[in-house]
Amino acid sequence: MVKSRASRGILLTSNLPQLQNLIKRDPEGYKEEFLTQYNHYLSLLKLQQVSSVTSTSTSSTTDKSNELFGDLITFISQVAQCYPTETKELPSQLKGLLLGTEGGQTVKGDLRRTVVKNLVMLRNKEIIDSIELLQILLPLLPQVPSALRGVIRHTILTDIKTSNQKTKNHRLNRVVQSLLFGMVESGMGAEVVGDKGKGKGKERGGEAMWAVMMVKELWKKGVWNDAKTVSIVALAAFHPNTKVQSAALHFFLGSDNEDAEDTDSDEEEIRVARRGVKKMEHRMEVGKSGRKKDRMLAQMKRETNKKRAKHAAGLGNTPNFPALELLHDPQTFGEKLYDNLHKHDKIYSLDHKILIMQLLSRVMGTHKLCVLGFYSYIIKYLTYHQLQVTLILVSLAQSVHELTPPDVLTPVIRKLAQEFVHPGVGAEVIAAGLNAIREVCRRQPWCMEEDLLSDLIEYRKSKDKGVVTASRGLLQLFREVNPGMLKRRERGKAASMGLIGNQVLAYGHSKDAAEGIEGLELLEEHFAQMRKEANGGVSDEEGSDVEMAVDEDDEQGWEKWDVESDSGAESSGWEDVSSGDEDLEISDSDDEDDRKRDRKEKKSKKKGKNTKKDDSDDENEDEDAKMDDEEDDEMDDAKSTVSAATTAISQDTKKLSLLAQQKILTPADFALLNELRLKAAKSLAESGGGSGAKRKLAALEASKRHVDADESERFLTEAEILGPRKKVKATWEERMELVQKGREGREKFGSLKGKKKKDTPSSSTNREKARNKPIMMALHSNKVMQKKKASLRDKQIKLRAAIDKQKKLKH
Repeated sequence: MVKSRASRGILLTSNLPQLQNLIKRDPEGYKEEFLTQYNHYLSLLKLQQVSSVTSTSTSSTTDKSNELFGDLITFISQVAQCYPTETKELPSQLKGLLLGTEGGQTVKGDLRRTVVKNLVMLRNKEIIDSIELLQILLPLLPQVPSALRGVIRHTILTDIKTSNQKTKNHRLNRVVQSLLFGMVESGMGAEVVGDKGKGKGKERGGEAMWAVMMVKELWKKGVWNDAKTVSIVALAAFHPNTKVQSAALHFFLGSDNEDAEDTDSDEEEIRVARRGVKKMEHRMEVGKSGRKKDRMLAQMKRETNKKRAKHAAGLGNTPNFPALELLHDPQTFGEKLYDNLHKHDKIYSLDHKILIMQLLSRVMGTHKLCVLGFYSYIIKYLTYHQLQVTLILVSLAQSVHELTPPDVLTPVIRKLAQEFVHPGVGAEVIAAGLNAIREVCRRQPWCMEEDLLSDLIEYRKSKDKGVVTASRGLLQLFREVNPGMLKRRERGKAASMGLIGNQVLAYGHSKDAAEGIEGLELLEEHFAQMRKEANGGVSDEEGSDVEMAVDEDDEQGWEKWDVESDSGAESSGWEDVSSGDEDLEISDSDDEDDRKRDRKEKKSKKKGKNTKKDDSDDENEDEDAKMDDEEDDEMDDAKSTVSAATTAISQDTKKLSLLAQQKILTPADFALLNELRLKAAKSLAESGGGSGAKRKLAALEASKRHVDADESERFLTEAEILGPRKKVKATWEERMELVQKGREGREKFGSLKGKKKKDTPSSSTNREKARNKPIMMALHSNKVMQKKKASLRDKQIKLRAAIDKQKKLKH
């Protein structure tokens, strides 16, 4: 029997998933049913807006209506692509429910989660674009609970990453960055309360925290890496809320633990993993064990150790160099950081102030900034009993560079020496003070005083290894950069002989212009050898220096350039002046005449004083004449030496011009040049080149290590300030690492007697099983229960038997 249309509508009204399926198959045939449900949705939407204002209905009625309303929202969102005209207002209506823009309050609880999920579904169906979706979801971050916030964060990050996967979606990025910038800027006018004392926990403007977290995640994934992204976090570094400030500071410092929730979640994961391992071990002890459970336990232990090692190592704590380099107007940024630090010194905690110091010092060191007030501010923290003083010393050393005025640093060096380097403190304190002074002087050697330096290097005679190492490091530093400040006996052989040529220039002086590229002839020989191998072993013709530096294709261009340069002399206004057949000679006759005139005057004076010694005067005149002849010969030799040196220099300049002017050296060429120089220095040192060749090799290796080092080594760590110390107690992670290393390549623990070391391998013995039996099972075993229930006569018999047995064993 065929059902009527009315009965069909009644059935479909109570079964929305079935109606949804039928509409997707035949939208036109079921349009009437859809409109019925859509009108129902509109009526519930108006009731929702009215109830949010009056709120007179009971909780049970509200829950039922919200559940029905959520089902209708899901149904209409599912079939919205089938009726685009009728549902064109759906996105704006859902936006009004979430943000309260339709005259009513926002929805809460499960209904809000339903609306968010349906908005995401509309975006997946491309009914709304990414910009419209993100404009709705971003303002919800500070308002929703943590569970829904995680869904929204994942949705936003995934959508932005997908939109920028093939090419950069600049329009979307600009809109989202503007929204995040507005979230940060909205709380900038609030009052700074601080994070200690009465102001702790009373701060406002937490919505900026989610903006910083979103930027951090997108930066970490490589989706955003431009200057505008950095400017958002740079603005958040001056937010009145200290939590927002801390998140922004950690972004620039590169720390991975700026979010307390992330740290807590990592620790909770480690605790859960360790509890799981203990449960599995207990199950294997009291229950049946097997190879499968052994493999599961080993896998769980490996995963737990990896989590613990990753958490302990603090991965991701390297400084964020690209962000520091992309700062707009670093000088203003640094000055604002110092003003924030100095102005709110009393309301910020020590940890927060150290974060600001670290970022300020790294900005100053990276961009060579001079914020002179920072050094006078940090002096009050330079005491050995100050908490976290090593981080403060690191910040001080990182902020110094070659452009820092030495007059500003001299009081800081004096303060360090007075507080850290004296007999009244421990050896570790002295070593830390000397290391800090060394790192400051490494960047600006002219801040040190000679008397203070002589006192500090006397600590190289100490009995503590760390102090000796620190003092010797300071002495070696000044032997290299400024040996003139040391006493003669302390300069060392290389500095005394003038073999160290990399001494630092005085403050305000610049290096002379480079006259050439050292080792360029090695690169030229290398190119010549390569061409020889390419030509089948045929070397280039002698005298064709041009062909040694350029290819045959480039040779014609250089020959044309030579012709143009020769003909360009006439057009530029220069005239060639011929000197005739005679060569141009330059003589020093004027100087020679002056010297002879002076000697004659001296002779006449001597004659006036000693008139009685004519014979001796004649002899003196003869000797003077001989001296004049010898000096003339020396002048001729000097002229020939100078002319030879000039010729050599001109040849070197010609050789340099052939390769350096005819070929643009690429970074790969310079890297090859450094390798060739290092190889030549090694061969010279191995062939007996002497101490000079060894020092040159050491200098080249040191420069190679400096160039090849990672950029993170530009900044200091606490270990460099503390220096080498006595062996301290190992942490739990270090002990476990040693244990795991000792277990490699050996079998499981326990004796193998009675198991594998006999003809037929077997399991453990009954004695071992009884020893490992749980105590409650052992208490209720037959053996124990029989002892408890034994009568006095049975006990006497057993005791007598035991005594007789012992007597027989003695005989």
